[in-house]
Amino acid sequence: MAELALTARLNSSAADARRGVVRLHPEALTALGLREWDGIALVGARRTAAVVGLAPAGTPAGVALLDDVTLSNAGLREDATVLVAPVTVYGARQLSVSGSVHATRTIAAATLRQALLGKVVTVGDTVSLLPRDLGPDISSAAASQALSRAFGIAWTTELLTVTGIDPGPGPVSVQPNTAVAWGAGTVAARDAADAAIPAAEQPAAALAPPIARHSGSWTPAVTVAELAGMQGQAAKLTEWLSLALDEPELLKTLGATPHLGVLISGPAGVGKATLARAVSAPRRIVELDGPTVGATEHGARLRQVAAAVAEIGSGPRGILLITDIDALLPAQSEPVATLILDQLRAAVAEPGVAFLATTAHPADIDARLRTPELCDRELALTPPTAAVRRTLLEALLRKVPTEDLALEEIASRTPGFVVSDLAALCREAALRAASRASREQAEPRLAQSDLLGALQVIRPLSRSGMEELAIGSLGLDDVGDMAETKQALTESVLWPLRHPDSFARLGIEPPRGVLLYGPPGCGKTYLVRALAGTGHLSVHAVKGAELMDKWVGSSERAVRELFQRARDSAPSLIFLDEIDALAPRRGQSTDSGVADRVVAALLTELDGVEPLREVIVLGATNRPELIDPALLRPGRLERLVFVPPPDADGRHAILRTAGKSVPLAADVDLGVLAGELDGYSAADCAALLREAALAAMRRDVEAADVTAADLAAARAAVRPSLDPVQVQSLRRYAENRG
Repeated sequence: MAELALTARLNSSAADARRGVVRLHPEALTALGLREWDGIALVGARRTAAVVGLAPAGTPAGVALLDDVTLSNAGLREDATVLVAPVTVYGARQLSVSGSVHATRTIAAATLRQALLGKVVTVGDTVSLLPRDLGPDISSAAASQALSRAFGIAWTTELLTVTGIDPGPGPVSVQPNTAVAWGAGTVAARDAADAAIPAAEQPAAALAPPIARHSGSWTPAVTVAELAGMQGQAAKLTEWLSLALDEPELLKTLGATPHLGVLISGPAGVGKATLARAVSAPRRIVELDGPTVGATEHGARLRQVAAAVAEIGSGPRGILLITDIDALLPAQSEPVATLILDQLRAAVAEPGVAFLATTAHPADIDARLRTPELCDRELALTPPTAAVRRTLLEALLRKVPTEDLALEEIASRTPGFVVSDLAALCREAALRAASRASREQAEPRLAQSDLLGALQVIRPLSRSGMEELAIGSLGLDDVGDMAETKQALTESVLWPLRHPDSFARLGIEPPRGVLLYGPPGCGKTYLVRALAGTGHLSVHAVKGAELMDKWVGSSERAVRELFQRARDSAPSLIFLDEIDALAPRRGQSTDSGVADRVVAALLTELDGVEPLREVIVLGATNRPELIDPALLRPGRLERLVFVPPPDADGRHAILRTAGKSVPLAADVDLGVLAGELDGYSAADCAALLREAALAAMRRDVEAADVTAADLAAARAAVRPSLDPVQVQSLRRYAENRG
């Protein structure tokens, strides 16, 4: 086997920091017969492994660039000699790591697997939580967001130790189906179900993750009385469990079987498993984690479910709980799913056994799970309202030393936040308070500013993986002029969310959608940002044809998921920018019907069977005549709001707002300037001031203000962008619609 002796140097690149990537010169890769992103063995005072990548240009051929963690794993110092060789890397079936007490308590196994995905490790290695976001098929966005929510900013500095590997001792790479867990070593013992399987039929390394068991009298972390906003669902589930487990003879007398299977659905982090555990206490409960079990190979998966079924059926009345069952029984069913469903049917058929399952993706589970023999009932949890969010914040901060907090403000500014998001918000605020207390050598106390600062960092689960519309402290009052436009948006968007009782009292349905149309650069997107800031709305933004996909069904699914995320984070705003590209007139496209299907999906979501509660759809375009007419009828985007180009007074207001931070000389009169800028859009006015500031710098790089001469020079460079023909056409369209 080829082997090279190279000089180890510390890699100073922030992109590679503590990610387990070793950078080699292309000639070294060729000599070793390696390709980029292959596994590589490193031998110093200790033997370890890592992922190899190309070194940046200018790196000597005899140098290996290692990050500080990899240097430590190899027992090397900088400028020491390291032996580098190819190595065979197997996919890990199971991996256990140890870390700080805080990490082990707050980071779930699924999140841990996401963070370690693609890394090559051996037993005893130190490994960071920073995802290996370099190389093919590696995406770190989901892992980074999950770690930030669970662990706060401290996740970026947390270091773990690899304590067990199967097959060991390595090197192995962490795969999507690797069972990753916290612990001192891999689980070597089989559960009770293994006794029923002949030893010759058991794979040597099919190690099953542990089952969580609560037997006898036990107290859950959260009691039923503490389930803020879920009392109705808790009462219903309590009644079902009482009838099925405590009074089955009543059901038998009425000719009904006493079995109970309930699918608890709701957004991720809303508290589905917490509800199930709280209501189940103090009954005996056997719990399986769906993602952990689903990550094992088929034989171990079946054995783990069989063990849980045997456990729940071997004693007095009890409850079998499977969390996130969509990871165990996905819609694209595998052959082993049939055997798992048979095991679950057998469990539910036993007297004195109830089956509860939770999922955040009810559309992505095996349809056979909803048969009458299994989950014949479904319980849906909704995101907390502002009042419930305040109650949850009070509970989370009950034991925290605080200053005077205005939790109503925080609750109103967190639409779409579920309890796990609020917990992440409190953790981030605590980090800020702790940093301040350490810096000032003062008593730690949580302040309102800490919570407001945390709001700039923490995003709710419902908006994870989405583009965020920059809102900040912007409000409608910051929008100059446009009085009629602002009033129309207030009536169409803010009134239905702020005064739903008035609409109900008058017996009318609030508008579901609004279309903003006007010339380019006249502030349509700016208005949306201001509207969201005033109403404290979560914004789900889609630009142009982002939902278009050539594969049949993909575009429709994307539309459904967009509206579902909006429902989960209500009150919310769906902003469809350049909607003419997203919903053109049907029958005129040449894209194999993709656009027609997207329009149909939008129409179905806007006035379909499932109502849009506290969700407003806002479209923006400068070509309203290209939009499918069916989308503009009453009940859909029924309110059309024209955003005209600014007049002299409007341009004056825009220049004042855009020039707040620009030091203008005494010879600059914005009122006179605004009157001379006929044909300039709002964007043109802002661009004019930027160009004038650059002209001042060209005149004197130490210039302290912008003069009238600088503005005159800027006007020669920034010309009006409004097309008079287009503006006139839009005005006629507005008059006809009016």
